[in-house]
Amino acid sequence: MYYWRKFQAALIFYTCLPLPIKAQLDFRGIALYAPLIGILIGLTISTLDYGLTIIKPNAEFIYLRSLLMVLLGLWITGGLHLDGAMDAADGLAVDDPQRRLEVMADSRAGAFGAIAAIVILLLKVIAIAAILQHRFWIITSIWGWARWGQLRAIMQYPYLKAIGKGKFHQECLHDYQVWLIAILLIIGNLAIGWYWQLLPLAIAITIISGGLAWGIGAWFARQFGGHTGDTYGAIVEWSEALSLCAIALIG
Repeated sequence: MYYWRKFQAALIFYTCLPLPIKAQLDFRGIALYAPLIGILIGLTISTLDYGLTIIKPNAEFIYLRSLLMVLLGLWITGGLHLDGAMDAADGLAVDDPQRRLEVMADSRAGAFGAIAAIVILLLKVIAIAAILQHRFWIITSIWGWARWGQLRAIMQYPYLKAIGKGKFHQECLHDYQVWLIAILLIIGNLAIGWYWQLLPLAIAITIISGGLAWGIGAWFARQFGGHTGDTYGAIVEWSEALSLCAIALIG
């Protein structure tokens, strides 16, 4: 029951799904469930793609299918992570490091934030359209790894605000849990690759998705001196977009 309540809290925080709340939820430690939420979102948008493929199998509809997948993912999360990526981009546009957090706290989107959002969405749509095989597996894996990158950043780096929505993520989170989830993601990818006799692709997905999720979190930490809730969201969005691009390029 405890873990189910935590999972419910994670669903309510990370998505905008209309779930009933029957009791007060404790959001401490819900970041542990973020990779699972990512896998479920990846499964959902991939299922949409599969259904649309049956209805419209023609190749000329692949961009439309890819766009609808990205939009569904955006709707499920309520733009939570994309909003963070936009705020992080606005913060990076400021030369004075002392003012970055102040700029990021402004609810108004700046020019750099708007550009970041457009670039992320375009990269996702174009890259998904370029991935012609094993889309279900690739997308689901990437969505899980992107949120593992967020989880690792929560564990590894200091939170830069005294208060904030992201601060409680560090509570009740242990190092071994983060690495255990990484091991499970690796085993899952390799098991699928072994079953379908696609081990090279499984290894590529793991290295690219895991490596980019790790590296993007480290890069943002270096730019800001730590992390905020906005940079956590930016890790997810940029990890998804760049992982899709990299896998499409080696496709």
